[in-house]
Amino acid sequence: MARRLLRAFLWLLIFVVEFALCLALFIGVRAFLAARRLDREARQVRVTAPAEHPQLNFACQMETAALQSLFSDPDVIRDLQQLHAGITLSLIDLSPGRAQVVRQLNSAGIPVAAWLALPGEQGYYLNASNAVQAEVRFTEFQKWTADSGLHWSGIGLDIEPNLQEFTSIGRAASAALKRLFDPGTVTRARAAYGAFIARIKAAGYSVETYQFPFIADERAVGSTLLERLFGIVDVRGDREILMLYSSFNRTADSALIWQYGPSAQFIVVGITAGNPQPDTRMGPLSWEELSHDVIVASHFSPVVGIYNLEGSVHHGLLPRLQALDWNQPVIISADQNRQMIRFRARVQAALWTFARLPYFALAILIGDAWYLLRRRRS
Repeated sequence: MARRLLRAFLWLLIFVVEFALCLALFIGVRAFLAARRLDREARQVRVTAPAEHPQLNFACQMETAALQSLFSDPDVIRDLQQLHAGITLSLIDLSPGRAQVVRQLNSAGIPVAAWLALPGEQGYYLNASNAVQAEVRFTEFQKWTADSGLHWSGIGLDIEPNLQEFTSIGRAASAALKRLFDPGTVTRARAAYGAFIARIKAAGYSVETYQFPFIADERAVGSTLLERLFGIVDVRGDREILMLYSSFNRTADSALIWQYGPSAQFIVVGITAGNPQPDTRMGPLSWEELSHDVIVASHFSPVVGIYNLEGSVHHGLLPRLQALDWNQPVIISADQNRQMIRFRARVQAALWTFARLPYFALAILIGDAWYLLRRRRS
């Protein structure tokens, strides 16, 4: 009996090793072939803004007290007016103080979109786990809007993983596995948010959705892996905005936007908040980096979002944006384009492969069974 158990364990171990090697080899080969084919596109490009400059829009995600303090400075309102810029305001709370800031922006003629957010204990961002809570929040938002006399240019839905799931590794893994092995997760979430968007539009609002750029890679390879693992939802409103933050990989500079831009309807760039960290790949955008990103994004997007307003004010970027020379070209090197092309090739190869794990497992099992059968016969 012990000998049989040991033999079974050894075969299981062999299967796991075969499986891991097969996946690594397949992802590597697929990514290599795709990158080699696309490397021909990895040339230096010279990007200029269109003749009609884009509208700028600033995302703002501040607590109410800090928000009121920010807009107590008349220069901020003046700079936004001179830029003809809009604001997308996160509804961290539905307080009188927040309503007062919205009325102030309404009076100044600055368009304000409502970034619908949930209380922290409900995950803050919208995702597959809290569609019901999002519906309740919208009902509360409607009452607060009517009671406070507020006007909105639209509603924004930020589709990101549930922050509450990441309070521990065990909780995050449990939630991911539950979605991964529930084939109806994606269908139910898309249906729920499709109905939710229809409800918002029926109330007279336009709807925009904010997505990570990897959603474009999932669509390119026909995968739903990220939706099942992280609970994000591939759903669109009137317009979809890809969050192309070059601050997360500053060595690539605006090549991130150049490579993902053709997949985007609209683009938001960033991040401008935080203090610069010397000799690091991450950190807030410098003025040169932000101006590059805005010009390259305008090549694809008639409205360019900037995340976020508070960082832009802190670093004195609003007056500099007023004086921005839109006619200056941005040069993206061949090496930077090659870096992003290879990165996307690896991401898409991994998504394609992991979305088809059962087929790989079945192929390995058949191969092992064939080998054992031949060995027994000989």
